[in-house]
Amino acid sequence: MKRSASANWKGTGKEGKGTVSTETGVLKDTAYSFTSRFENGAGTNPEELIAAAHAGCFSMKLSFVISGAGLTPGSIDTKATITFENGAITNSHLEVTASVPGLDAAKFAEMAEDARANCPISKLLNTDITMDAKLV
Repeated sequence: MKRSASANWKGTGKEGKGTVSTETGVLKDTAYSFTSRFENGAGTNPEELIAAAHAGCFSMKLSFVISGAGLTPGSIDTKATITFENGAITNSHLEVTASVPGLDAAKFAEMAEDARANCPISKLLNTDITMDAKLV
């Protein structure tokens, strides 16, 4: 399986502007710029897209881990916060809240750690990945 996305950039790094698109069309010519990346300008940015990918990947991996134990998650909510400093992504912090009938907190913590370590985006990031996981 292969997935793709594309980007187009015009101009200098600070004054230029660009667009990103995905193969599926979910993103199509979505704007990004210096201000959307380093300030609060309109548009997306690479770090936000990585955060979305990590949150989605982790949630699905955790669902697979839980389902593998014969349980069905009611819901899994994950927020990923990417830290970008000194020209590098230095951390991805996952905040997870899940509802899983029949699952105790200790086993949930073990399963969340498994998902944190083994979701494909975690492996790709190869950086510090911290997590707060709560079973409700």
